[in-house]
Amino acid sequence: MNNLTLRQLRYFEALVKHGHFGRAAEACAISQPALSVQIKELEQNLGNPLFDRGPRQVRLTAFGQDWALRVRDILRAVDELGEMARAAQSGMLGRLRIGVIPTIAPYLLPPLIGQLAQRYPALSLDVRETVTPKLLEELGDGQIDTAIVALPVNEPAFQEVALFDETLMLVRPRAQAGQPVPSADELRELRLLMLEEGHCFRDQALSFCNLRGARPRGGLEGSSLSTLVQMVGAGIGVTLIPDMAVPVEIRSAPVCVDRFAAPEPMRTVGMIWRKTSPLSRQLDEIAQIVGDVGRDLPARG
Repeated sequence: MNNLTLRQLRYFEALVKHGHFGRAAEACAISQPALSVQIKELEQNLGNPLFDRGPRQVRLTAFGQDWALRVRDILRAVDELGEMARAAQSGMLGRLRIGVIPTIAPYLLPPLIGQLAQRYPALSLDVRETVTPKLLEELGDGQIDTAIVALPVNEPAFQEVALFDETLMLVRPRAQAGQPVPSADELRELRLLMLEEGHCFRDQALSFCNLRGARPRGGLEGSSLSTLVQMVGAGIGVTLIPDMAVPVEIRSAPVCVDRFAAPEPMRTVGMIWRKTSPLSRQLDEIAQIVGDVGRDLPARG
């Protein structure tokens, strides 16, 4: 155990993540033989095998699974020490690793990045766009500092800060403009186009239609709001999109957009970060800016 190194722990974490020596070595920017040697030395120091080697992938042993949990905590703590030092030196973040869900990123990020660059000229911004479950995993592992998501996420380890609320809008073919807006009950009888599994916006739309646990009529799904709106424009069905997406998504599609009768479906956009993060004070400042930008997005109603 005296020869255990932080580098070996990071190599171990990479191999756990990728499950393959070649891909893990590539992620660590070293050769596969060098990675194999380091993992072997780590196992020898521990006196226990960490991985079962297979022809195409590697799997953690029972000991390796327990070890991985502790290693993740150690590496997260080391990263937080570095973040603490950087924050203490400058009083502000030098680098921000931020995750954003796909139903927010294309619409909020352009004005937000401009505001952050104006407020913090020395800030280096790394942006990760993916679905909520993946962001929660990466935030918990310390791969990102914070995430902009739809609340609540109900994770005890994360601080949640609500930023602004926005309405969910109905998108129909342009030929239906002026027709009565369907109620939630009536919407269930229409061909409702939805995002694929994994998107929290899908869950919010299904909840409004009281369709949780069921597939929408027609079973048509898309990977992005742009795809859904274009499908609506082709006359395939109707869909819901968040208010912030309307100016961008309806420009090139023959569709109309309507509000539902009160109470309108809504979502709350917020920021989350680890409660143990030494950057909490700085992230509070960032959250205020994100909220201001979100509330100032052009009104659609």
